[in-house]
Amino acid sequence: MKYFIGSYIVTAIGLVLAYFWGEHVHMGTGLQCVFIALVLSILEISLSFDNAVVNAARLEKMSPKWQHRFLTWGIIIAVFGMRFLFPILVVSIFANLGLVEVAKMAISDADKYAHYLHISHPPIITFGGTFLMMLFFSYFINAQKEIHWIRILEEKISHFGDFKGIQIVLTLLALYTMQNFLPQDIRLDVVIAGIWGVIVYLLIDGLTHMLDKRGQNLPSSHCSGGLGLKSSCFAGFLYLELIDASFSLDGVLGAFALSKDILIITIGLSIGAMFVRSLTIMLVEKKTLAQYIYLEHGAHWAIGALSVIMLYSAIHEVPEIITGLLGLGFIVAAFVSSLIHNRRQSML
Repeated sequence: MKYFIGSYIVTAIGLVLAYFWGEHVHMGTGLQCVFIALVLSILEISLSFDNAVVNAARLEKMSPKWQHRFLTWGIIIAVFGMRFLFPILVVSIFANLGLVEVAKMAISDADKYAHYLHISHPPIITFGGTFLMMLFFSYFINAQKEIHWIRILEEKISHFGDFKGIQIVLTLLALYTMQNFLPQDIRLDVVIAGIWGVIVYLLIDGLTHMLDKRGQNLPSSHCSGGLGLKSSCFAGFLYLELIDASFSLDGVLGAFALSKDILIITIGLSIGAMFVRSLTIMLVEKKTLAQYIYLEHGAHWAIGALSVIMLYSAIHEVPEIITGLLGLGFIVAAFVSSLIHNRRQSML
C-alpha cells in the first residue's frame, strides 16, 4: 500500500479537477468527466504492465536517488510532456500551425484539434512502433543471453546476436513492408518517422552503453558518485523516459475515442501513469524480477507484439482492448511460468 500513496493522492486531485473542468466547460457534465478520466486511467494501466516491468529492469541498476527522480521528475515529464505538450507539438508540425494556436485549439475547439491529430496518427504511431521494435529485437537477439522463456524461439533468435546490425535490418524491413499498404500521399512522412524511431533508439541506447561503461571504471557504484556515473544515470533516466513515451503513444491517440477534451485525457492518462510508476518502484524494491525470472521476457514479448500492432494501426485501426489484453496475457503467462520454475527449483 505504501508504494501507491502518491498515486491515490494524484487520483483524488485529478478527479476533483476533472469534475470542476467538466462543470466549467458545460454545466452538469462534471460526473461524466470524472467517469471518463477513471476509464482512461484504467486503460493506461492495462496497456502499461509491460512498461512497468521493463522500467523496473533498468531502474534496478540505478541509485535510490535516481529511482526517486524517476517517480518525481519523470511523472512531470510523462504528464505535461507526453500527455499534453507532445500531441500539441505533433499537430503543430504536421498541420504547419503555430504551437500557441494549436494549444488554444486543443482547449477551445476539441473537434478541430482531434481532426488534425487523427491526420498525424500514422507517422506518430510508426515512430513509436519502430522504436519499440528495436527494443524488442535488441533484448532477444543477444548471443550472451542464457535464460530463455519460450526456449524453442528465444534460443534460436539469440544466435543471431553475432550478426551485427540485424536488429536494424529487421526493423527497416518491417517498416518497408508496412509502408506499401499506405496511401501514396503519407508514405514519405511515415517512412521518415519510422527511420527516426530507429535513429533515436540507437542514439539513446549507444549513449547509455557508453556512459555505463565509463561508470563501471569508476570506484563508486552509485549514481551520486563521479561525473561519469551521474551522466550514466542521467542517460538511463532519459532512456526510461523515451521508452515510456513510446509506450504512451497508442494510449494518447486511442484516448480520443473516449473524449476530445485534452485536459480530461491528460488527467485520466496521468493517473494511470502515476500508478504504473508506483508499480515500477514496488517491483524494484521487492526484487520481483529476480524472484520471477521470466517476467522480463514476457514484457519484451508484449513489447514486440505492441510494436507490430502500432505499425499495423498506421494502416488500419486496432481496438485498444486487443493491445491491452495481449500485453497483459504475456505478463500473466510469464508470471505463471516463473512460479512453475520456482516450484521445480525448490523440489530439487
